Amino acid sequence: MENLQGNWALITGASSGFGEEFARQYAAQGRPLVLVARRIEKLETLATELRETYRVDVIVEQVDLSNLAAVIQLHQRLRERGIAIDILINNAGHGLQGTFVDGTLDAALAMLQLDVVSLTAVTHVFAQDMRTRRRGKILLVASMLAYLGVEKFAAYAAAKAYVLRLGEALHRELKRDGITVTVLCPGMSDTGFATAAQQKITPALKLLMMQPAPVVRAGIRALQARRISVVPGWANKATVMFTRATPRWLHQAVFSRVMGAANDRGDAYTASIKVRR
Repeated sequence: MENLQGNWALITGASSGFGEEFARQYAAQGRPLVLVARRIEKLETLATELRETYRVDVIVEQVDLSNLAAVIQLHQRLRERGIAIDILINNAGHGLQGTFVDGTLDAALAMLQLDVVSLTAVTHVFAQDMRTRRRGKILLVASMLAYLGVEKFAAYAAAKAYVLRLGEALHRELKRDGITVTVLCPGMSDTGFATAAQQKITPALKLLMMQPAPVVRAGIRALQARRISVVPGWANKATVMFTRATPRWLHQAVFSRVMGAANDRGDAYTASIKVRR
């Protein structure tokens, strides 16, 4: 078996949802972990559980990743401790739902800061180290909405489209340096996001709902297999195929119904949940 001692995995947004599940699955492999999020209490509780259950080293870092200076400081602290990140799970994110104009500009910009700017910064600083060592793996967590422009999710879908396109380009760009970049595009998942964001769960969405564990397993397997991207779940895969085979006006109209947006009479609300991933 591969000796994982010293092959650290860094997981952002590790206090809940997909991030917590990534931590559990990598700990079960025996891999030492750096867990990053803003909620220190949840991180500490998870770290204690993983240490006791799997006998792995776990470092906890309370970081507000929307602060670019904090990203640089995190990178410097780990380098000073001699911790080389072998796997980066760039998972922290901020969901946003609601009509674009009726929402606040501050809310939209805060989401873009975390989902786009900070994700780019985290990827950049740790990819530089990986290039020096000529090895490493990076998983960027996007969304199935990266393939769609859906009303009430305009800025969020656009942000995830950026993540997908960034990862696709970096997959080829960094491959020559021994670095694998894979994009995970989950669909509707039972991570608590929908409830916190007051999202209407339509019957169609219930059929598409996945648990975090198989989504994370799909991401880890795709990263290990050096795939460019992965959409977990057969129903989600079929959905993406449908978007590729139909005109934009058609699949956008269909998924407005699926997401429940068209059933909403345009009432102004914007709901968000931070560090959902």
